[in-house]
Amino acid sequence: MRSTCAVLLAASSLFVLSNSALAQNGEAAAETAALDEEIVVFGSGQTRQVQELDAADIALLAPGTSPLKSIEKLPSVNFQSADAFGAYEWSQRLSIRGFNQNQLGFTLDGIPLGDHSYGNVNGLHVNRAISPENLGLTRVSQGSGGLGTQATNNLGGTVEFFSRAPAPDFGMDVSGSYGTENTIRAFARLESGEIGGAEGTGAYISYGYLGMDKWKGVGKQRHHMLNAKAVAALGDARVTATLSVSDRRENDYQDMSSTMIDRLGYDWDNISGDYRLAVRVADAYWAEQPLPAPFATIDDAYFNAAGLRKDYLAAVGVEAPVSEAVTVALKGYWHNNEGQGLWYTPYVQTPGGAPLSIRTTEYDIDRKGLFGSITGEIGFNEITVGGWYEKNDFQQARRFYGLTDRLSPSRNSLKFQKDPFFTQWESDFDTETMQYHVEDRITLGAATITLGWKGFKVTNEATPIVASAFAQGKIKAEDWFQPHAGFAYEINDYVEMFGGFTQVARAFTASSTGGPFGTTQAGFDAIKGNLKPEESDTYEAGIRFRGGSFNGVVGGYYVNFRNRLLGFSTGAGIIGNPAVLQNVGSVRSYGLEAAGEVKLGAGFKVFASYSYNDSTYRDDVVDAAGTLIAATDGKTTVDSPKHLAKGELSYDGELFFGRIGVNYMSKRYYSYENDASVGGRAIVDASIGWRIAEGYELQVSAVNLLDKKYVSTVGTNGFSNRGDSQTLMIGAPRQVFATLKAAF
Repeated sequence: MRSTCAVLLAASSLFVLSNSALAQNGEAAAETAALDEEIVVFGSGQTRQVQELDAADIALLAPGTSPLKSIEKLPSVNFQSADAFGAYEWSQRLSIRGFNQNQLGFTLDGIPLGDHSYGNVNGLHVNRAISPENLGLTRVSQGSGGLGTQATNNLGGTVEFFSRAPAPDFGMDVSGSYGTENTIRAFARLESGEIGGAEGTGAYISYGYLGMDKWKGVGKQRHHMLNAKAVAALGDARVTATLSVSDRRENDYQDMSSTMIDRLGYDWDNISGDYRLAVRVADAYWAEQPLPAPFATIDDAYFNAAGLRKDYLAAVGVEAPVSEAVTVALKGYWHNNEGQGLWYTPYVQTPGGAPLSIRTTEYDIDRKGLFGSITGEIGFNEITVGGWYEKNDFQQARRFYGLTDRLSPSRNSLKFQKDPFFTQWESDFDTETMQYHVEDRITLGAATITLGWKGFKVTNEATPIVASAFAQGKIKAEDWFQPHAGFAYEINDYVEMFGGFTQVARAFTASSTGGPFGTTQAGFDAIKGNLKPEESDTYEAGIRFRGGSFNGVVGGYYVNFRNRLLGFSTGAGIIGNPAVLQNVGSVRSYGLEAAGEVKLGAGFKVFASYSYNDSTYRDDVVDAAGTLIAATDGKTTVDSPKHLAKGELSYDGELFFGRIGVNYMSKRYYSYENDASVGGRAIVDASIGWRIAEGYELQVSAVNLLDKKYVSTVGTNGFSNRGDSQTLMIGAPRQVFATLKAAF
């Protein structure tokens, strides 16, 4: 491995020493190549902080890399994951300007993806919605995003993904990768070319596979993905249909604490290769005897854990001009998900069998939705009125499955479990979402002004299927007026000012593991009449620079976040105690963002970004009787590094191409009272490539090139009020992958 790293470092040094204006809105943006081949497009003409990345940028990363990892270089974007590809969902955590992923909006071609939490109740991770090779454009809005975003949780930013268009010519793109931990990545896409000679009419279908061994412990992570897209130009109308099928199965890594890292080391993990040891540990626990070395607690390691997800996502949309000044767009979608999160728990014995069992949290999502807009031009006004409706039927259950054998596991952790011996609880959650927006984009010479608002009503209802202590009933969040206003002004051909204000509310989520229903009936009855949705006010302003060899942006923001809701859990995560939802006051955030790209000539480019964020709680946490629970007033919000700095040098020549990048993140707290934290870290990634012949490329990619040991993700198992807790994930060591690509 050291020799491989040396070769990669040398090759990186060799290419170092050797020789898109903002795209249009909607899916059409993904079909337009970024102008001037910019690494990042800085949102020219937009009245808010926006950046875009095109497919060429993702192509320089290790094949199979999550689209979320590709945006981590942008200002104020904090992405964490414990694997090299950023695809392991339990460890994925994304925050922007201090807002975590549950408070961000995510869409694919406008289709809502939900809040990207691990136990997503109203969507799916983008990793399961599209292969990264099929992305044409990624747009990040660090503020609350556009009015027309299909999301009711985007207190912070929005991340919009757009799929690529079918190619105009018949052909096939294939790639194969192999690397560290027996990693295999395969991808193939068949293009129809223009059908019937009609321009803008075509289709493609693709298959992607990613499989690897865990980098520590015993287990596998694998993912099958099918994508298809068809576009038809019918006169002036454009009809688009998409289909995604995903089957993802991954063994988990163990959640760590700082104490565990000091005592057991960075390479400690679940004991999935030693079932008999897991039985001995469970026996000792139940007999109240000393645990086998080096165990100090029953939660030091479990035998195994896994996450299983099957998803089907389909959509059909049409966009057509009604007249020269009016355009109508409409899209319908359907999403079905089946999922299980598995833990081999020593806290529940198998009746008549082993002293442990498999505990699952099971998910079943069936949602349908429709969204559309009408845009018309009246003089210097471009007025858009749009709406979104979704009906989501979500079922969630907690079940236990038996392990009948004491000598070997009688069940496969990467298969959906059947025939439980006990269902602890099961509930049905119906969520109805109605949202609308109105926007006027006013163009007055060099000035652009946007004025508008959006509103929503989201109704959640919980009905028990298997009775439990969890709440049932109905609750709604309603806010019909959330104003947005902004401006952009071109000072000259090279400098543009922008600024704006947005107010956003977040609807409640509906599940037994979070939100207002994740507590007792008495607790729900006490809060349902006066619980307020979380809200944020965002003010931002900045200057963009564009021209010659330099493009960049400098901006600042102030955010007032109020009515913050927090669910406190008690005990180890595996026990599954009900959370207690509380309103814990407000948060104030302010910060500075800067990013820029310099074209050095001869194929070289440099991109860099820096962010400063000061995000603090404005209140202590107290209970209904006024008793202090957590002294958080003035404390820094959890998982909010004050400093983020990213730099990247890339080269693109006739024969060779490559990049080397560094990502720095300062200290992060993982307790609300700020007495537990992990230090800053800087991670270096690199890729080099050789265009062997026309249509053929060889690429070598390295993740964590300097093989740094570090904590990657904080908060995988929630955050505690104070002290150390088992909620950290260790980052992957250096891993190297080689890829051969071919286009026919």
